[in-house]
Amino acid sequence: MVAVSVSETEAELSEDERAGLELVRETGGIHQSDFWKELDVSSRKGSRIVESLVEKGLVDREDTIYNGHNTYYITPIARDLDFTLLMAGDMLSPFIGEDEVDPNSDAFSQWIMNLAYEE
Repeated sequence: MVAVSVSETEAELSEDERAGLELVRETGGIHQSDFWKELDVSSRKGSRIVESLVEKGLVDREDTIYNGHNTYYITPIARDLDFTLLMAGDMLSPFIGEDEVDPNSDAFSQWIMNLAYEE
């Protein structure tokens, strides 16, 4: 069995699946009964989209009760993110969380110098 990366899996999504995945990620989680309404598709099509995303390992689905009805709650599956490119030694890039970084600042200079020491 060949391991497929998330990006390869996402590249193979249909337009509807991509829209569904984006909705789940933007909301951080959504009830399936709202999912298909937000996508403006039938409940049957919405269920098929969710099933496909679950099978591809992109979302999780768990039973829940919402507005007195049995439904599912769909959440995005967290991807393993690699932050090593933002690090220089034990220093996080000064570009993270700043609106504008002064390239002449001490923080930026130290970060660049740590990059040079890692090589």
